[in-house]
Amino acid sequence: MRRGVVIIALLLLAALSAPAQSVRSLVNGGNDLYEAQKYTDAEVNYRKALDKERDLVQGHFNLGNALHKEGKFDEAVREFGMAREKSAAPETKGHAWYNIGNSRMQEQKYQEAVDAYIKSLQLNPRDQEAKYNLSYALEKLKQQQQQQNQQQKNQDKKDQKKDQKNQQNKDQQQKQDQQKQEQKKQDQQQNPQQTQKQQQEKQMSKADAERILEVLKNNEKEVQKKLRVRQAVRPKTDKDW
Repeated sequence: MRRGVVIIALLLLAALSAPAQSVRSLVNGGNDLYEAQKYTDAEVNYRKALDKERDLVQGHFNLGNALHKEGKFDEAVREFGMAREKSAAPETKGHAWYNIGNSRMQEQKYQEAVDAYIKSLQLNPRDQEAKYNLSYALEKLKQQQQQQNQQQKNQDKKDQKKDQKNQQNKDQQQKQDQQKQEQKKQDQQQNPQQTQKQQQEKQMSKADAERILEVLKNNEKEVQKKLRVRQAVRPKTDKDW
């Protein structure tokens, strides 16, 4: 893409008043700074000129050029738009659209760039640079759309794989739940016999425990009885204590 930015030099009449001369001086000074690639200083001059004359087409147009060089593309587009609105000359309007296209190209907003170049060519049909830039913008737009489509396809594939995995997990969970339910049914069918057996074992265990306790009680009585018998008999000794 050709990066030349159009600068329109509007000649002011020598018979202008002193304030107007000052505006011309500021614009010319800004142009000199622009040519020296001192774009920030040029911007300052153009803004000062516009403070004195808000409808100055050259001021808005050249301020847009300086902002474009500074990478302030949205601000540049705004100034080019102001120049286009305030100018009565179709050629100037066309150049403003051309520069808007250049700024949008730098932002990779290719569709907006294409639209701007088309509008520029509608006003200046013989502008070869606008034709070249339009062709370039169309190619970049095509590449961008292809890239976006590929990204969308890749994202769709990722989403599809994710959905398939989620479905597999869901199916597996359902299968596990079904197996648990079947196992539960089988357990329920076997439970009556198991429950009866467990109850019998429990009852037997309880009966055994009661018998053991009874035996222990009886044994304790026998032990106590024997102890009492034993305590009743005093052993013989050689001396009386």
